Amino acid sequence: QVQLVESGGGMAQSGGSLRLSCTATGSGIRIAYMGWYRQTPGKERELVASVTISGAATYADFVKGRFTISKVNGENTVWLQMNSLKPEDTAVYYCNAGRYVDDYWGKGTLVTVSS
Repeated sequence: QVQLVESGGGMAQSGGSLRLSCTATGSGIRIAYMGWYRQTPGKERELVASVTISGAATYADFVKGRFTISKVNGENTVWLQMNSLKPEDTAVYYCNAGRYVDDYWGKGTLVTVSS
């Protein structure tokens, strides 16, 4: 069974930076994509950024130019470097990973950005 272990959430001031990491563990694990979603109360979970095993990255418009997703080839770890943070980035960030019909989620890590 695949487990996603997230770390790096916390508090930052507006304009500051945080770095999230997520590692997928499990026997015989095979991952085709990894990424991050976020959710605030009363809203649906939304994609922040994702990266495929080949390195193709996708970003939500609201983070382009501020956030960078990265993954090392051959390792099931993904990082999300978040710069120029805004109060509206405050949310619970969830790691997501999967392959074909298998889709996994982390428990979430809270990011709070103060103005």
